[in-house]
Parts: sequence; structure tokens; C-alpha cells
Amino acid sequence: MELGIEGRWALVCAASKGLGKGCAEALVTEGVNVVINARSSQLLEETATHLRHLNPNVTVLTVAGDISQETTRQAALAACPQIDILINNAGGPPPGDFRDWSRQDWLDAVDVNMVTPIELIKATVDAMAERGFGRVVNITSAAVKAPIDILGLSNGARSGLTGFIAGLARQPQLAGRNVTINNLLPGSFDTDRLKNTHQGVAKSSGQDYDNVRESFRQKVPSQRFGTAEEFGAFCAFLCSVQAGYMTGQNILLDGGSYPGTY
Repeated sequence: MELGIEGRWALVCAASKGLGKGCAEALVTEGVNVVINARSSQLLEETATHLRHLNPNVTVLTVAGDISQETTRQAALAACPQIDILINNAGGPPPGDFRDWSRQDWLDAVDVNMVTPIELIKATVDAMAERGFGRVVNITSAAVKAPIDILGLSNGARSGLTGFIAGLARQPQLAGRNVTINNLLPGSFDTDRLKNTHQGVAKSSGQDYDNVRESFRQKVPSQRFGTAEEFGAFCAFLCSVQAGYMTGQNILLDGGSYPGTY
């Protein structure tokens, strides 16, 4: 399918690896110019080289730094001639028991996983509306729909973003000007974060890592973990001209793990 986004510009956050990298790969393959951001400068430049090899016809720019910091956000926004596509992404806060979390832990989680994407959206969507095209995809978590007890910081912060987007995406001055805002909710994808989670479970329970990983895999109805490539492909479709009538939605990609009907 021709997605109709060749020549567009995208800002992809946390794009040096994992799901963010998968999204950047899919967009570059479709002919989208990208500004990619991540904290690690070395890994970010390696990813940029990889993206340029995928499609030598696009421009790939890098902005290293913590996207939750105002200076990094401004640098990322300034690097892009215009932002037609915004992919909000950030690593989730650590797991744990809410009894152990301080007020600062909560503020940090909300700042990274709620306030930061809102700030980037605020900086971009009105210009998108003026041009008559815009796509915002927020990578959140399946835990927004099916909360995980040890991920309370993520559950809370990402749910706050989800509620905010539900109202914003339906503003006529955005939706009526071909600007869509949707959330992608990943389940178990084979990324470093998933491996770290399995390692944490193995360590705390005294189990073998491979056994823990296998037990998690068997709980997924599709009997496998998702790949960053297929996640990226779905993200690219949400950014396409064909997806212009979908906005304000929470799209769950979890291999069938969520047990509910709705």
C-alpha cells in the first residue's frame, strides 16, 4: 500500500533502539525524513547510519539528549524544517511497590510519560492544522488498558496522557483539519525493556532467566513476543493518508493477551 507520506518530516523520540527505532525504520522506508532523538549519542548515530542505509533518499538528523528536558525538546523541534508526524515515546518508569515511591518518583514519571508528550504536541499540532495534515502517535502501554500491579508509576502517568488525548484529539480545529492523534499500546514486544523485566523477575524469584522468559511467552495467545518491525509498520500506517479518519483511539498490540471483549 502506498501510504502517501513520502517527503514528509517526522520527529521520532527514543528512536535509537526498540519500538522507537522500529517506527523510524518504517517511516524512513516509506520515504519520510526523520529527526531521531535518544539519550545515548553513540547509539543514536549508529541508528542514524542504519536508517540512511535503509533509504539513501531521505534525510536523517539526530538530536541527542533527554527529551523531557526543555533544551532537548527545543533542539529537536528546531532541527526539523516542519513536523508533519510526531512519534512520542519514552522509557517507562521502574517497577515496584507504591509504598516505596516518593513524591519525586511520581513527579518524574508524570513529567516523562505525560507532560513531555503534551509539550511536544502543543508545539506542533497547530502548525499541522494550518498545513492541513498532521499525525501524532503516542507510544504508551498495554498496561493503560490492563494495569500491571508492579507498574503503578507507568499505569498512572500513561493513563493521565490517555485521558488528555481523548479530549484533545476531538477538537474540531485539529480533527477537522486532518490532524489525528492516536495512542499505540504495546504488549510484550521483544525489546531490551522486556528482557530487563524478565531478568528482574528471575532475580527476585530465584528462577532461571530462560524459564521465566518461556513462561511469559506461553501466556501470550499468539505464543510469541512482538517485533519492533511489526510495531513500526502499524505506526507507519497510522501516519498514512489512509488513516485520516481514525483519531482519539487507543490501539492495543498485544498478541491477544487482553482478555476482554471491549
